[in-house]
Amino acid sequence: MPEEVSSKPKSYGVRSHPGRHMAEAMSAFDVLDRLQAVILRERAALAAVARHEGLGPEDAIDCVQEGLCTLLSRRDDLALADDRLRPYLAGIVKNLARNRRRRHDRARPHLPIDALEPDDAPSSEALIARAEEHVRVQACVAQLCDTQRAVVTLRLLEERDGEDVASTLGLTRNHVDVLLHRAKHSLRACLTAS
Repeated sequence: MPEEVSSKPKSYGVRSHPGRHMAEAMSAFDVLDRLQAVILRERAALAAVARHEGLGPEDAIDCVQEGLCTLLSRRDDLALADDRLRPYLAGIVKNLARNRRRRHDRARPHLPIDALEPDDAPSSEALIARAEEHVRVQACVAQLCDTQRAVVTLRLLEERDGEDVASTLGLTRNHVDVLLHRAKHSLRACLTAS
């Protein structure tokens, strides 16, 4: 008796639901959309974390990119809520920045102490004058209003661009430029008066 050939594929005891694969794909897109929104909101803050650890602008951006790739490779961590994902991602970037800085310091050639010439080092008077100047500048910055102080800190000290500062502070780019101009004028006046 010939064996009947069935047109249905054998299931071998595993039931497959075609809607389940579609739901998993949709949830992956939801996670990526949510992650993209967090990245767009937090990329400047993450770069600032890397810059705070001593990296230059290009290295900071590379560090943020590497941190995002690290996060994407950890699938379970993508399900964290936004309020927990931000500090988690900042921690990843901070550790990567520290590691990158340490690798860079190891790659730099170290000279023996005998090879350093004492004439190259600044004198103690020059170091004291530089420290006094730093204290004067900090005192003048402290006299600025909160908004001007924030603009000076972000724009000049952290070297962020005007658009980024404007979006961080919730101001227009023109307003940031005006605040920076006025702050520079106030700082100049303060430094010449002291």
